[in-house]
Amino acid sequence: MSRVFAYCRVSTTDQTTQNQSIEIKAAGFAIEAQRLIEESISGSVAAKERPGFTKLIDRMESGDILVVTKLDRLGRNAMDVRTTVEQLSIWGVRVHCLALGGVDLTSPAGKMTMQVIAAVAEFERDLLIERTQSGINRAKAAGKQFGRPPVLNMTERAVVIERLAAGINISELAREFKTTRQTIMRIREAALTSQ
Repeated sequence: MSRVFAYCRVSTTDQTTQNQSIEIKAAGFAIEAQRLIEESISGSVAAKERPGFTKLIDRMESGDILVVTKLDRLGRNAMDVRTTVEQLSIWGVRVHCLALGGVDLTSPAGKMTMQVIAAVAEFERDLLIERTQSGINRAKAAGKQFGRPPVLNMTERAVVIERLAAGINISELAREFKTTRQTIMRIREAALTSQ
């Protein structure tokens, strides 16, 4: 007979997993106290790196069922959730998600649901990258400077180039301008490539 486990997670210690426990019970799952894992840890931490989830994995065996209220309880993003569900499936553990109608994510219908969720997540990530790049291009076109401001202004750079041409060494120039050797070498490289 299959044993049923539940994993309840909240992000901060100010929150409680009580609502998740109640929701699992209301869905008809009778979870014994030793099979209910409750954890307060950020969703940005991968499931396999969470102490409570690791403890849960150690207890579970092939044929067991894991119940969660929402997919985001299992992972930080769609790819992390998918990896976690696939690993549990390999171990013979079925995963039920109440937010998806209690579907077993390791079943054919559940796998299709996971693929759709992963595709949507990838699409959203691509849109975010596209919007970010568009914003960067717009800012560049408007003359916005990116990165840290230069250590030396244009006048100081010109003096460095003149002194390098006169044979003064890099270390001496770095001390004089109170900067690093790498800064002086970058100025030298920029001058050489612009010629």
